[in-house]
Amino acid sequence: MKAFGSPGDVLVVPIKLHKCPFCPYTAKQKGILKRHIRSHTGERPYKCSECEKTYSRKEHLQNHQRLHTGERPFQCALCGKSFIRKQNLLKHQRIHTGEKPYTCPACRKSFSHHSTLIQHQRIHTGEKPYKCLECEKSFGCNSTLIKHQRIHTGEKPYQCPECGKNFS
Repeated sequence: MKAFGSPGDVLVVPIKLHKCPFCPYTAKQKGILKRHIRSHTGERPYKCSECEKTYSRKEHLQNHQRLHTGERPFQCALCGKSFIRKQNLLKHQRIHTGEKPYTCPACRKSFSHHSTLIQHQRIHTGEKPYKCLECEKSFGCNSTLIKHQRIHTGEKPYQCPECGKNFS
């Protein structure tokens, strides 16, 4: 019998997995599992002291608080535009690189952002999930619905700097 730690010995340490009681998810660390379980329970223990919004993850609260402080630590080296989240900087940089990683399987058109692909695919499917509560008209894009609703509200948020006339 070889002594523990002899050359050639393989030390096998079992990894304890922590299982979610709500789904098949497992985590190597208890803290990671605890964070995951919040997606089931809706627990949001991190609260903004400025506006009372709550978050399930500390880093989400920290990102949110940058809205109040104005801090934008992630800056584009090419144009100087800055962002609250690193992920937003990385998405922005696609403007400069021309990268379009999201391709429509129906027509092969490519997009810089996943959300733009989803919106585009509604052209092919005919899906119009955004419905006007006033007239029942439906739209494929939320921003189009918002513009449409100005017909009903009479809102005209855009003003001509020359004549002062407002437009919807």
